Amino acid sequence: MPWRVRRAVPSDAEEIARINVDGARDAYPGIAPHAVLEALDVYNFAAAFGRVLAAPDPSAVLVAVDGDRVGAFCSVCPVRNAGRDDHPQLRTAELAAIYADPPVKGTGAGHAVHDAALRHLAGAGFEHAVLWVVAANDAAQRFYRRHGWEHDGVGDDYDVLGHAVPQVRFSRSPG
Repeated sequence: MPWRVRRAVPSDAEEIARINVDGARDAYPGIAPHAVLEALDVYNFAAAFGRVLAAPDPSAVLVAVDGDRVGAFCSVCPVRNAGRDDHPQLRTAELAAIYADPPVKGTGAGHAVHDAALRHLAGAGFEHAVLWVVAANDAAQRFYRRHGWEHDGVGDDYDVLGHAVPQVRFSRSPG
């Protein structure tokens, strides 16, 4: 399937939110409580993505599309927690979210938005990039390692609707 990548527009917010919710429900059974996954709300996520889409460059949300169908998205921004940046001498960005719609996993949509996101960050002058991944999400960690990311030794807990989920940080150069 030939995925084309473009910058997301406001009318994509609800579809991006649906992919985020469906992707989380697909990726985190047994990692996050069932009640937490069921409580994820597409409309709340859509409102949040509306704000993310309005953020100025160098922040961006990229989508992989096949015709009118959005198959995956990737959101990038300047590093959100500069106080935890181990490379203050480098201009650091963050891959904030990436999800493929579960029915298109394995078709290259996720790879397409990932690679386009890194090109965007490199083009914006970032020298270093980080991302956070749920520690128990082995599939996501394999995806990131195949794309040159490495666990950099930093870990933390991520609050998902009041439930602490352990996560680890990965990093690499965007170029």
